[in-house]
Amino acid sequence: MTQFTRWLDMPPVWLLTMIALAYGLDRVVPGLGFGLGVTFGLGNLLIVLGLGLLGVAMWEFRRARTTVIPGEQPTVLLKRGIYRWTRNPIYLGDAMILTGLILRWDVLPALLLVPVFTTIITKRFILWEEATLSAKFGPAFSDWAGQVRRWI
Repeated sequence: MTQFTRWLDMPPVWLLTMIALAYGLDRVVPGLGFGLGVTFGLGNLLIVLGLGLLGVAMWEFRRARTTVIPGEQPTVLLKRGIYRWTRNPIYLGDAMILTGLILRWDVLPALLLVPVFTTIITKRFILWEEATLSAKFGPAFSDWAGQVRRWI
């Protein structure tokens, strides 16, 4: 894989792709939502919560002095803070932001992009990351993974 294609196959690029598809769907076929303000408010709430989740998760990585970059080798198994409730708070935050934007724009058919996004992230990143963590941390990872769900 070249440096350029490796860069393209990163979670933020997948997130931006899904966001662009949702936005494009709204522009190509407008009026696919409820037309109610409730989706706008709920969307904003999910965006804020998703950004907060990203911030908390990034803080835990920084505090532990380990990498947040997919594909790099971790030095610490994060099990404290937000990692007591979800093994993937950054990806969960991404999914919340995607869902929030779709609701904010009131493009309800684009909600189908959320499970597409989570499936891509799981297959392209999470499974590899979990195998890496299992190989590096052994029973400590297995115990933690047995207690904490992958998403929520």
